[in-house]
Amino acid sequence: MLSVAVVGGLHADARRQTVERLLTDVPGAVALHHDLATAAKGTVVRTVRDRTGIVSAGEAPLVNDCACCALREDLVPELERLAADGVTRLAIVELWDSVEPKAMAEVVASAGLRLTGVITAVDPALVLPYLGNGDDLADAGLAAAATDQRTIADTFARQLEYAPVLALADSQEADDEDRALLAQLHPTARRVPIDHPSALGPQAHTPSPLATAALAGFDVESAAAAQHPACALLPAEADECGVSTLVWHRSRPFHPERLYAALEELACAAARSRGRFWLADRPDTLLHWDAAGGALCVESAGPWMASLPDAAWDMVPPVRRAAAALDWHPEHGDCCQHLVFTSPGLDRDGLELLLESCLLTDGEYAAGRTAWKRLPPAFDTLLEV
Repeated sequence: MLSVAVVGGLHADARRQTVERLLTDVPGAVALHHDLATAAKGTVVRTVRDRTGIVSAGEAPLVNDCACCALREDLVPELERLAADGVTRLAIVELWDSVEPKAMAEVVASAGLRLTGVITAVDPALVLPYLGNGDDLADAGLAAAATDQRTIADTFARQLEYAPVLALADSQEADDEDRALLAQLHPTARRVPIDHPSALGPQAHTPSPLATAALAGFDVESAAAAQHPACALLPAEADECGVSTLVWHRSRPFHPERLYAALEELACAAARSRGRFWLADRPDTLLHWDAAGGALCVESAGPWMASLPDAAWDMVPPVRRAAAALDWHPEHGDCCQHLVFTSPGLDRDGLELLLESCLLTDGEYAAGRTAWKRLPPAFDTLLEV
């Protein structure tokens, strides 16, 4: 049965090295790639290659002026064709630079194909420069559609944090700080060197670590849950080689005006920050915090569990109920602040003081929810209300 592994990442050289290594290490492997750089001409170029070179090539027309849509429409039929040939053991879906693995993994899984791995290729020396790059993808020629408003930093962060396996390039420029940053950003990831010494090629009796990772299996639902702000597997406290991770957890809502006034400073306080937060004027709404490259995205992620009627709890996934139980407070349930900041040179004390200053004071907190809801709605514009 055909196995499918998705390999992505903005670090193009590392991604190509990863694909070449898998083609070498897994007998019967082919790589399927859609080049979105030609989208301006109205088509997406598809190539299929094995370890000896290109096997086939073709073009897929744009769908709704969207290169990513064309990729989705063309990908599944190509994979089904490879599955039917009875020869291909592993189809490596090599994503174009800015395509995010989550979307393509879900496309593959929803088609009933056997998705066995999702890998993001990384050059450790480029992690901080990419996280700090707030340029739009469009300005860098990396937009996947005319409406693509993502930045290099937030795209790279999602590519990095979604994959359970990181394929690491052997970069001479990388130092201990780079490696510590990578480890703290995604501590649960399996980090596999692309050129591992045990990668002995197709004649080896023992599969290479990278090949093993590509064939290990992948659960799309669990991966999505691990990224959802209500139950995300956020990094833990850490401090190593000049890189720190601050986990800030409080059981009191933010004052909307004071938090809004501090947003720019908070967004720039760390190379990466994310989590969930609680606003006093929206006490029933779980809000998602996602910052990279000095830019912050704030979104509603639905209601807190504490705001749901008892009858609705059975319709909530078990992982969400379990996450809520860990944060449960006798007075206000799972409503809380859970923000994580990771960066070299992090000013932990200053950051904590700033965050604390944005919380409701004792008097404001004691006034209760009815009074909280009358506070100035400073986040209406950000939340498009």
